[in-house]
Amino acid sequence: MFNRNKEKPSKSVDTIDTLVGAGSILKGDFEFTGGLRVDGLIKGHVSAQDSSHGTLVLSESGVIEGDINVPHVIINGTVKGNVVSAGHVELQSNARVNGDIHYKGVEMELGAVLNGSLVSDTSTPKFDAAKVEKVKAPEDKI
Repeated sequence: MFNRNKEKPSKSVDTIDTLVGAGSILKGDFEFTGGLRVDGLIKGHVSAQDSSHGTLVLSESGVIEGDINVPHVIINGTVKGNVVSAGHVELQSNARVNGDIHYKGVEMELGAVLNGSLVSDTSTPKFDAAKVEKVKAPEDKI
């Protein structure tokens, strides 16, 4: 009755469909459906295919070096990049984020560290991997 927000809220996913295990290193952008748990290292951008469903769980041993665009994000590891969420972001006590967080809802436990800005944003920016400029390696000079 009093709900001003007519948008359909993002829904977290209760199951983990994909696992990046401890000791694993994934290089490149990663797009997933459902739930993703990261215990290893991802060097690239992480995004959910469905902008209203999808959950990322980054464990204490997990590291993501790149931007994240997922509706529901739970961080207890390290992120070196920006986080964009159409829903809820949860920073647990061992979370270390070096980048900005764009969110509709946020929860931060004592001990979590954020080196960046918290941006409450109802029109959450979308990360588009196609628009990211690829960094070219310098040519070797002989």
